[in-house]
Amino acid sequence: MAEKWVTIPELATQMGLSRIAVYYKVKTGEIPARKIGRNYAISEDTVCHILGQKLTQKDKDRIGLVVRLAVKDYGEVFRWLANE
Repeated sequence: MAEKWVTIPELATQMGLSRIAVYYKVKTGEIPARKIGRNYAISEDTVCHILGQKLTQKDKDRIGLVVRLAVKDYGEVFRWLANE
């Protein structure tokens, strides 16, 4: 199955940002992209991750850590609120 790619203008439209803002994020490495000739292509997997439609294992681990810390610190408050 062929991997799907989007261009900077397409991603900018999906994110609600300007093309320049997305281009800057690509140039600084914040958004991984592949340079093809004079243009950049961003993989559909990266787009899904950026738009919050897909979680990586790293994201899941970070969420799990935050939940464990919250339960540790505020477990009693959570139980109290659950009874309300």
